[in-house]
Amino acid sequence: MAAADHPRKPTIRDVAAVAGVSHGTVSRVINGGHWVSPEARAAVDAAILETGYTANHAARSLATGRANSLAFLLTEPQHLLFADSTYALLLRGATEALAARSMTLVLLIAGTPEEQATVEQYVRAGHVDGVLLVSSHESDSLLASLVAAGVPTVCAGIPLAAEAVPHVSVDEVASAREMTRYLRGRGHRRIALITGPNDTPGGRFRLVGFQEEMGDAFDPNLVEQGSYEQSSGDAAMTRLLERAPDIDAVFAASDVMAVGAIAALRRAGKRVPEDIAVAGFDDSGLAEIHDPPLTTVRQPWTDISHTMVDMVLDVIAGRPRESVVLPTSLVVRETA
Repeated sequence: MAAADHPRKPTIRDVAAVAGVSHGTVSRVINGGHWVSPEARAAVDAAILETGYTANHAARSLATGRANSLAFLLTEPQHLLFADSTYALLLRGATEALAARSMTLVLLIAGTPEEQATVEQYVRAGHVDGVLLVSSHESDSLLASLVAAGVPTVCAGIPLAAEAVPHVSVDEVASAREMTRYLRGRGHRRIALITGPNDTPGGRFRLVGFQEEMGDAFDPNLVEQGSYEQSSGDAAMTRLLERAPDIDAVFAASDVMAVGAIAALRRAGKRVPEDIAVAGFDDSGLAEIHDPPLTTVRQPWTDISHTMVDMVLDVIAGRPRESVVLPTSLVVRETA
C-alpha cells in the first residue's frame, strides 16, 4: 500500500502553527492548561479541532511515568452509587473536568475491607495519578494508607480520619444552622433531626449546627440517626413519631432520608407541610422532582467536583493547596 494511503497524523507543532502559539503552549494546554491565558487556550482548542489532533496518551504515559487518569473512590456499598444521586453528580462533574484536560476518570468502589485492600494495591501500583475520595468514615484506614504511600489524594468533605488531607467541603455547621433558623422562623418549635452517621462529616457537623441553633430548646429526644438511605429516614421518622407525636417539623440531613421520612409521615396520616414540615439537605435533583417538592440546602456539586480535580492536579504537580470551603444556599419549596 502506498505511503499516501496513510495520511500523516497531526502533531503538536501542527496545532501550534494553526493557533499561532509555541508548541510549549500547546503542550501546557493539553496537560491541564496551567499558566496559559484564556485567549491562548481558546486558540489552541480551536486549532485542535481544525487539525484533528489527538494526544498519544500511551506514549506520553511512558515518557512521564504518569497514568493520565484519576480515581473516583467511593468507600460505600455499591448500591449507594445508584441510590444516592449526590455521588452521580460528583462523578459527572469530575468526568467533565478531566475530559477538558484529555484525562480519564477511573471509578473505584471499596465498601468492604476486602475491596479496600484491592483498591489500595491498585492505586499504589500507579494505575492512577491521584485519588478523589468522595466518601470517608472516621474508622476507615484506607485514607491513612494512601497518604502514607504518598498517593495524591483530595477528599470531598472534611476527612475525620486525617484532617490534614486537602479537602473541598461546604460549611456543614453554618448550613445546618441556616435551615434550623428558617424552620424556627416559620413558627416551628418541636423540630426533630434525622442525622447521618456520626463518623461522617455530614452526620457529625450537621448535628452540631442544629444543636447550636436550637440552643436551650435542643431536645436530644428529637434526634434520630440514619444512614443516608431512604429506608433509614423512614425508620427514624417512625421512631420519632412513636415517642414524640407533637413534632411539628423535621430536618433530615439528606434529601434521600427526607423522602423516607415523608413516606413514614404519610403512613401515619400526617400531612406535609400542613401537619409537619420537612426539610432536607443536598438538592441533588431528588428534592425538586419529589411530590411535594422538598425544601432543602443546595450544595454546589459542580463546583465541588471541579475544585477537587483542580486541587489534586496541583498536588500531583507539587503545588501545595489549601482546603476549600464552598457556600451552600437555602432552597425553599413546598414541604416547608
